[in-house]
Amino acid sequence: MMFSDRISVMKETILVAGGAGYIGSHTVRALCEEGINVVVVDNLSEGHRETVGGALLVEADINDAAALDAVFAEHTINAVIHFSAYAYVGESVSNPQKYYHNNVGATLTLLAAMLRHNVKQLVFSSSCATYGNPVRIPIDESHPQNPVNPYGTTKFMVERILADYHSAYGLNYIALRYFNAAGAHPDGSIGESHRIETHLIPLALKTITGERAYIEVFGTDYDTPDGTCIRDYIHVCDLASAHCAALRALADGAESRCINLGTGQGASVREVIHTCEEVCGKKVPVVFSARRPGDPPVLVAANNLAKTVLKWSPRWTTIREIIASAWNWEQHRNF
Repeated sequence: MMFSDRISVMKETILVAGGAGYIGSHTVRALCEEGINVVVVDNLSEGHRETVGGALLVEADINDAAALDAVFAEHTINAVIHFSAYAYVGESVSNPQKYYHNNVGATLTLLAAMLRHNVKQLVFSSSCATYGNPVRIPIDESHPQNPVNPYGTTKFMVERILADYHSAYGLNYIALRYFNAAGAHPDGSIGESHRIETHLIPLALKTITGERAYIEVFGTDYDTPDGTCIRDYIHVCDLASAHCAALRALADGAESRCINLGTGQGASVREVIHTCEEVCGKKVPVVFSARRPGDPPVLVAANNLAKTVLKWSPRWTTIREIIASAWNWEQHRNF
C-alpha cells in the first residue's frame, strides 16, 4: 500500500510548518494532489495565505508551544515537514540573533511538541549552505560542513540536533539539503514571492517586467568558462516531489540521514540571464560589480543518494524549462 493510501485509510495528517512559503506551498500542493490531509502552521511573516489551497491553515508561530499542542491534539499527525526558517543570508550576518532564535530556537519548540505527542517522523528543510566553500565538485553528502554565515550555521546546527534526537528519542528524520530552488508551478497559480527578493532568476525577470531598472552581477573573473558563478538550479516542483518521496521513505523505515537535492548540473550567471532573455524575448539590463565575499565559483550537487534512497530524480532538467515556468508565474502572479 502506498504512503498516500495509508494516510487516506487511517485519516492521518501531515503537519507542514512554513507551508505558506515558496517551497512549502508547492509541497503542500503536491501532498494535496496525492489525497493527503495537510495542516499548515505558518505565521505568514514570509508566506502567503493564498498559496495553501485546500489545506487547513493555522496562523501561528512554531515557537508557540500552546498553539502547537492544540494542533497536535486536534489532528492525528503522522509526520511533520519543517520549512519554517528565515533564509536571507545577508540579514543573517547583520542580525544573527533573529536567525538563531527562529531557525534553531523555534525548531526546538516544534521538536518538543512532536515528542510530547509521540510524532516521530520529520522531513527537514536544510541547505547546501551547510557545506560552506566547496573543496570538491560535485558536492556529495560526505563533503566537509563548514558554513560561512549564520543562516548556514543554523541549518547545520539543526541537523546535529536531529541526529542527537534520533539517538536519544527515536526521532526519525530526513534532512534535505537544497541547492538553488527556482521556477514556479506549471499552472502559474503559485510561485516565488519573497518579501526581499535576492534570487537571480526572479530578479532578472523583474527587470523585464519593468519592476527593476537592472540586475547586478557580482564578479566576472571567476575560474569558470564565462567568468561568472555557476549554481545548480532545481525546480521547486522537483523539491516538492522529493519531500513527498522522503515521507514515503520514512514510512517504509528508511535510515535517518541528510540528502542533497539538486540536478547535478550547473548554469552560470551569464547563462541564466541569457536564457531569461531568450525565453522572454527582451534584454536584461546588467550592471557588473566586484565579487561578493564568500561567493564560491561553483556549487553543484551530487544527487546519487536522492536517486537511491528516495527513488527520486528531477523532472525539470534544463534551465530553460525552469525559467519558462518562472516567467509564466511572473506574468500572471496576483500576490
